[in-house]
Amino acid sequence: MFLDILASLQRLFVGYIPAAVLGSFIGYLIGINSMVYQLFRLIFQIPHSIPPIALLPIALIVFQENESAAIIVVFLGTLWTMIINTAIGMRHFQRQNNNFRVAIFHVFHALKVSIWVAWFIVISTEMLIGPKGLGFTLWEAYKAGNADYIIQVILYIGIIGFLLDQLLDFAAYLLSQMVSDGKKSS
Repeated sequence: MFLDILASLQRLFVGYIPAAVLGSFIGYLIGINSMVYQLFRLIFQIPHSIPPIALLPIALIVFQENESAAIIVVFLGTLWTMIINTAIGMRHFQRQNNNFRVAIFHVFHALKVSIWVAWFIVISTEMLIGPKGLGFTLWEAYKAGNADYIIQVILYIGIIGFLLDQLLDFAAYLLSQMVSDGKKSS
């Protein structure tokens, strides 16, 4: 089980981290200009409207390797979510007189929504293409009819998702406290 957890987390972070960085940068650029925001918000809604798991067959054809295809699908699913939510956050930031706490809240909201999307994609791709990870283990437990193991794996998936969410909440809290403390000292 430990190796399956590591495999799932590896897929998650290899796809999520570059998408979060690139998506926040693009979202920032789009969000700081209202005309650009209005144009790109609509354009990016189109790929964002496609369930990321639907891209798996194309990724498998293009990359011809399960691991790369799964990571690309995680990357793309995370990217659109990150771009849109960061751009929305930057619009709120500007409307609130460049309040950095507002920006922190929205950027971390984008990170949280993106990690939920990425975690969902990781588990679902593993269920479809395996050969390791929590999603694969869950599907194998289903095929074996082992209800206890199914519940155990679902609990692991839920606990990991919860911990990732709490980690981002904690980081947002620390950062917003640093911004608040910085304003008090100046």
